[in-house]
Amino acid sequence: MAFTIAIDGPAAAGKGTIGRALSRHFGFAHLDTGLLYRATGRRVLTGLDPVEAAQSLRAEDLEADDLRTPDVSQAASRVAAIPEVRQALLDFQRAFARRAGGAVLDGRDIGTVICPEAEVKLFVTASDEERARRRHKELSDGGHTATLDEVMDDLRQRDARDSARAAAPLKPAEDALRLDTSEMTIDQAVAAAVAEVDRAKARLGAL
Repeated sequence: MAFTIAIDGPAAAGKGTIGRALSRHFGFAHLDTGLLYRATGRRVLTGLDPVEAAQSLRAEDLEADDLRTPDVSQAASRVAAIPEVRQALLDFQRAFARRAGGAVLDGRDIGTVICPEAEVKLFVTASDEERARRRHKELSDGGHTATLDEVMDDLRQRDARDSARAAAPLKPAEDALRLDTSEMTIDQAVAAAVAEVDRAKARLGAL
């Protein structure tokens, strides 16, 4: 039986952490759809045309070790605003979402565009300051030297571009549960998400 959990939200809000935890808890497959755009953006930085980069994306491109650098993050946000790029990656995401055994997808437009019929939709957010702190720590732990102010500026640029783009802008689905993780521990955020999935499974079981 297919069961899709769609998780959307801005960068560093915690959607990936929650997505991976839900995947482990329920035994569902997990896809960080942002990696598709990061891998495409990384290929564009090498000189490829954005649409060509998306159409020829390979599984091994998702395993590159520099997909979370600031340059790749900005490139990913730019290519994600191109409708032809989004179309090239659409079918892969939808097929993954409806695979047997359940799937968790996190990104920017999962509940609104990719999987509007998902059984569970979450919109995960956090304050700008908390998101910048998390991303700065992630980059510092990875050996990158960006300052906290630079990380904050990068996040705000991405937020503005992702929310304003004509193709699949970042916004919560009308029926999504909004989850603000600013003051939550990881365990608290995951517990809230698990509870929402359990409620959905119970509703479906009662039909």
